[in-house]
Amino acid sequence: MLVVDDDPTVAEVVTGYLQRAGFAVDRAADGPTALARTARLAPDLVVLDLMLPGLDGLEVCRRIRERGPVPVVMLTARGEEDDRILGLEVGADDYVTKPFSPRELVLRVESVLRRAGTSPAPGPWLRSGPLALDPAARRATRDGEELALTIREFDLLAFFLRHPGRVLGREELMHRVWGWEFGDLSTVTVHVRRLREKVEADPARPRLISTVWGVGYRFDPPGTDGEGAEPGAEAALGTVAGPVTGAGAEPVTGAGADGVTGAGADAVAGPVTGAERGAVTEPGAGAVDAAEAHGV
Repeated sequence: MLVVDDDPTVAEVVTGYLQRAGFAVDRAADGPTALARTARLAPDLVVLDLMLPGLDGLEVCRRIRERGPVPVVMLTARGEEDDRILGLEVGADDYVTKPFSPRELVLRVESVLRRAGTSPAPGPWLRSGPLALDPAARRATRDGEELALTIREFDLLAFFLRHPGRVLGREELMHRVWGWEFGDLSTVTVHVRRLREKVEADPARPRLISTVWGVGYRFDPPGTDGEGAEPGAEAALGTVAGPVTGAGAEPVTGAGADGVTGAGADAVAGPVTGAERGAVTEPGAGAVDAAEAHGV
């Protein structure tokens, strides 16, 4: 595990909680050092602050993901929606804003690691038109060329391929793919848009993953004629936020103060309390008692 934060107090607290949870932890205080240690240590996960000297966290995350599928949990005091979306777009798997509960962060780290290490039951390849996906090997191809998918993008594509022709709401996708009962639905919107950029011949006019106006998404296998789906119909789902532009841009909406996650991103930003805290973890991870939450 690698913790990257230029604030020694935050780095020490995060490191301490992760070590008590049984993880071996190394630390870095700036972007260049983080990249060097990631290359040398090959950590199982990186907890990465957004504001860093040398190179900011977004650039560090982008370069880490270019080297391989290392899970990244963004940790930052910048909770604006634009920043959260940028974190997702460069490949973060989760996103936590300060102040936060250190125990919550540990649960999020464990959740991301479980998702990254999940080995689906062996089974046949999932195939549809130009797409082929091997659940056991976690490989996906388009027209025979391997796709560079993040953990969440892979899981999302597998779910679509297993449910062709069925309209899937963002709430259902968050529950079935992310394993969360609560969270910012814009995390689903961002990941669908990123997935389209990798699997569609023309992401601006998607033919495989259609938007069903005011409802959600549907995977239309080639040769089917999806009704009710319109390119750009995301406009009915909310308002555009952040740097998403262009004819095929998919509006990103917020479901409240939780923020966007990650996986990769998959990050639901900000402290989670009550029933929401239990939803941060995947089944079996347990819940954080609010009385034990320590703000950093």
